[in-house]
Amino acid sequence: MSDVMIRVENLGKKYMIGHQAEGRSNYVALRDVLADGAKSLVKRFTGRDKGDRRPTQEEFWALKDVSFEVKRGECVGIIGRNGAGKSTLLKILAHITRPTEGRVTLHGRVGSLLEVGTGFHPELTGRENIYLNGAILGMSRREIRAKFDEIVDFAEVEKFLDTPVKRYSSGMYVRLAFAVAAHLEPEILVVDEVLAVGDAAFQKKCLGKMGEVSEKEGRTVLFVSHNMAAVSAICEKGCLISEGNLISTGEIKTIVDEYLNCTLSSTSIPIIKRQDRKGNGQVRLTSIEISNSNGGSRIFCDDSINILLEYKAEKSFKNMTFAIGIFDLSNVEIYFIDSSSNSLLPTFFPEKGKIKCSLGPINISPGECYVNVAIIKGEVQTSGDIVDYIQNAAIFTIEDKKCYGYQTIPPRSWSMCLVSHQWSSESNGKI
Repeated sequence: MSDVMIRVENLGKKYMIGHQAEGRSNYVALRDVLADGAKSLVKRFTGRDKGDRRPTQEEFWALKDVSFEVKRGECVGIIGRNGAGKSTLLKILAHITRPTEGRVTLHGRVGSLLEVGTGFHPELTGRENIYLNGAILGMSRREIRAKFDEIVDFAEVEKFLDTPVKRYSSGMYVRLAFAVAAHLEPEILVVDEVLAVGDAAFQKKCLGKMGEVSEKEGRTVLFVSHNMAAVSAICEKGCLISEGNLISTGEIKTIVDEYLNCTLSSTSIPIIKRQDRKGNGQVRLTSIEISNSNGGSRIFCDDSINILLEYKAEKSFKNMTFAIGIFDLSNVEIYFIDSSSNSLLPTFFPEKGKIKCSLGPINISPGECYVNVAIIKGEVQTSGDIVDYIQNAAIFTIEDKKCYGYQTIPPRSWSMCLVSHQWSSESNGKI
């Protein structure tokens, strides 16, 4: 029997994207239909055409010529930027959609967790959906019953087991869905970014279960996530996808490094020109500068730093919160700070201006960090509206320096943050 559980050969998926013709609205009334019919008759009899305003269509290849193999017991991370084609690939593997070209060969049952609610019937209870999912996977009632208690314990929804799942929160939905997918023993487990809906404790629990499923039980796992730390922790191999194309496959560390290099290349684009920003656009960040406390560009482990944000708006505004997140290259958040506390900012802001945030000694191990920046209407804690948000707005490098009692600064894989410390020994009952 072959060890190859998944074989993807020259896979492609094409969608047709419609574009509304200029001069037409998305809303079509009966009078528009009648008018179009009259114009068609006029055109037919007179041969005159005042311009074709029919909607046009464009081909879009979500995946193109993708080929790879996954062997039994491997845990493979599928990584790439938003819109790269990762979810489309998983939907094809889970038989949710058919490919336009190419072929997928699967050896074994596939359990998938792609979206909140996938595979569940909202009118059925949690208990009934467990049996429904097992039946879809081809399991007997006896097999499902043998795993039932384990599923309920893992999902922690025993109290609501006989409640229709349409009344579940998104977190409860995901907990039960993952428990079913992981415990009903599919040979292939496919998990998308949906785990991000759960709380931190449950995410950790799920990651541990996926590692156990792959290592101890010998099942194959495909895992899509933007959390590079999680991918690196449980996956041995990876596939990097960009704009529908498979860029590379190999050891997960190599693939993650390649992805991060591609992602961070966006920082070379001035943020005023960034097209991947989010928000309603009432205020726009136009530049970001990072320096040490003396205004220099070199930043060491024990330095204080200044982050200078420049913005512009169509008119003066008020009640805006500026927020900054500092991350390492594995997308692990080191610091998050916002202007809603400890702030000397005014209530009203002019149309153009600069905002400076001064951070005390950063105490971060040497290496690269990148910065996400945002402007939010209201306060972050109350989930205000996003006005402007840019990921990877800037990157800076922290340099090595003996400090805080360290003779040798530990690598970031050992410790993210540094702390002042001193060692002593006990002598004659005294320290």
